[in-house]
Amino acid sequence: MAKTTPRQRKTTGRVMHEFKHRELKSGRGGKGLKVKSRRQAIAIALREAGASRYESRKENARNRRKYERKEAEGKTYQQEREGKSHVGARGRRESSRAMGGKNATRTTRGRRAAASQRRSTAARKHSTSKRGPRTRS
Repeated sequence: MAKTTPRQRKTTGRVMHEFKHRELKSGRGGKGLKVKSRRQAIAIALREAGASRYESRKENARNRRKYERKEAEGKTYQQEREGKSHVGARGRRESSRAMGGKNATRTTRGRRAAASQRRSTAARKHSTSKRGPRTRS
């Protein structure tokens, strides 16, 4: 089998984490039964990572894009359950995007971390708007 990329390993790790915590479900949209077989969990993980041997390159690419988008939006079961903004996030956010809120005022790492995070996002927003109209020389 071909070597997997770091992003594929990350996705595989997330799915196996869900399996270990009895959160992984089979079926479309997670509406099926809980997965109890490790082999089935591995098959789901490889499919979500886009590394399945049983699908074409096109299908693998489609699956990889789909689940990368899901991870970026914070809509995986693990992220919603643990209140994390993205896969690999360190602290739990009280008002994360995954939980429906947009502005986290507090994290488990403390108020100072949340305040600095707010300042950095505010600075990014203002840095683009402070530029004046361009003049030709």
